[in-house]
Amino acid sequence: MTLRRSFKRICVFCGSRKGHKPSFTHAALHLGKLLVERKIDLVYGGGSVGLMGVIPKALMAHEICGESVGEIRIVEDMHQRKAEMAKNADAFIALPGGYGTMEELLEIIAWSQLGIHHKPVGLLNVDGYYNSLLALFDKGVEEGFIQDSARNILVLADSPHHLINKLEEYGAVHEGVGVATTHTWGVLDQNIVQDYSATTTTVLPPNS
Repeated sequence: MTLRRSFKRICVFCGSRKGHKPSFTHAALHLGKLLVERKIDLVYGGGSVGLMGVIPKALMAHEICGESVGEIRIVEDMHQRKAEMAKNADAFIALPGGYGTMEELLEIIAWSQLGIHHKPVGLLNVDGYYNSLLALFDKGVEEGFIQDSARNILVLADSPHHLINKLEEYGAVHEGVGVATTHTWGVLDQNIVQDYSATTTTVLPPNS
């Protein structure tokens, strides 16, 4: 018997543009409706929508417009933004989007592979939007850059309903590399010293 997960908050990565196909907007609206029906809060990297917006100070003027909904957290930079979103979510879903959406998706997959988190990562592949990216992942496996087990980190579906159901049934099937077993998700200072307990990455400017 598969134990089903229960989510309080899901972090959603999505494009800042609507895209050309109405199906992209319909999928986003359908996902939002399902989250409301299941009483799952939304963690989102923006200001005027979502139940927990996480915004870098530099983008406040661009991302807060009109009346905001729910809790807004202001952070120092984009690195802390992603860490704060990840820390406060029980799962992740990527909708169709551009460079920023893909970067967020790939980083959260990489964090899972490293053992920084064990939360399910879902991809809503609306109208086959991500088919080429998935083919690239398969090419990475074929050429020996991605482990077979790591390819299974990503949970795939073409509808919000099926995706949430699959995320609830998710059990980690990949073999993490064991870099970190606990996490603090913290960004410690302006030099981007990121502390993941067992894993500490320090990036300092030249001559510091």
